[in-house]
Amino acid sequence: MSLSQPVDFDAVVIGGGPAGATAADDLARQGLHVLLLDRAGRIKPCGGAIPPRLIADFAIPESLLVARATAARMISPQAVEVDIPIEGGFVGMVDREHFDEWLRERAASHGAERREGSFERLDRDPDGISVVHYGAAGGPGRVRTRAVIGADGARSQVAQQAIPGADQGRFVFAYHEIVAVPDDVPAGYLGSRCEVHYRGALSPDFYGWVFPHGASASIGTGSADKGFSLRRGVMQLRAGAGLTHARTLRREGAPIPMKPLPRWDNGRDVVLAGDAAGVVAPASGEGIYYAMLGGRLAAEAVQRLLQTGDVKSLALARKRFMREHGRVFWILGMMQRFWYCSDKRRERFVSICRDRDVQQLTFDAYMHKRLVRARPMAHARIFFKDVAHLLGWARV
Repeated sequence: MSLSQPVDFDAVVIGGGPAGATAADDLARQGLHVLLLDRAGRIKPCGGAIPPRLIADFAIPESLLVARATAARMISPQAVEVDIPIEGGFVGMVDREHFDEWLRERAASHGAERREGSFERLDRDPDGISVVHYGAAGGPGRVRTRAVIGADGARSQVAQQAIPGADQGRFVFAYHEIVAVPDDVPAGYLGSRCEVHYRGALSPDFYGWVFPHGASASIGTGSADKGFSLRRGVMQLRAGAGLTHARTLRREGAPIPMKPLPRWDNGRDVVLAGDAAGVVAPASGEGIYYAMLGGRLAAEAVQRLLQTGDVKSLALARKRFMREHGRVFWILGMMQRFWYCSDKRRERFVSICRDRDVQQLTFDAYMHKRLVRARPMAHARIFFKDVAHLLGWARV
């Protein structure tokens, strides 16, 4: 591909969620001509938790936070409750409907062009330039671009069409309901606490959640078992939270990836970001921070490609992401496969989480997005306690 050929855009970002909006914003800030293509009415089911590092790294204003969680409650199959305070900080809660739109508007304010449309296909003109075809209310659209960032979700059509190995993803299907919290707040519901429910009746291989959103709450669950009724699980969660009769504001469902794809670029001019690349943390299901980081890394890779013409630049997005977070993803994947497979093991998992060392290290890692190595004796104690639970020696 010759970088001297005339094009409509330097880069086209397909998908306007946190990954795509971040990529478009970063590229636009660098003075590049960017198109952000997003289909209307897309909201992903999500608990909406964002850690302090995301707020700082991506300059998120406090006005977007609908709640601040200062504690988490883990609930075992036998209804054992383990409360974990978030000492010295908080987890921000956002409503994706407003959060995602704010990110898209920020990109536009820095020069990215927004268009509503549904991506259809990629092809090339005779001169080798990529062409993005999309459908829109005014009819079909077609734009030429030097680079494409696919941020179009877990079942990414960009990935399917352009990236080798895109069929190797693993998914759970998530479903949640946003409900209005009544003025007469139910007993046991706390607007500053996230609840995570580990019970096979709510999910055979994941978990259920009740997350506060200020005047509303996200109540959801997920599973890779296609025969499992997610709606029934959410009904049980609503009943347990005393929100059965609360007004339902939205219902949303979508697949969520649980494994990063083995490759994120086509070796020429396309790179993936966010759910399209598979960067949702196993076990926890956390994705917003990783999506935005992936969008930033994809933007940096594209910028380098456009500056140097070196197509190897695109591979840097995945290399840099996995170097920083690959080990965490591997550990969380092992945790999910082992601890989430039966109620007996879920009971032991929640019991482990009573331990103060586990709580401190878990939240340090979540808040700062790194494995904490500052307390080697705590790691040793956790290892031996974990082995005791694995072998059934520990009392639950």
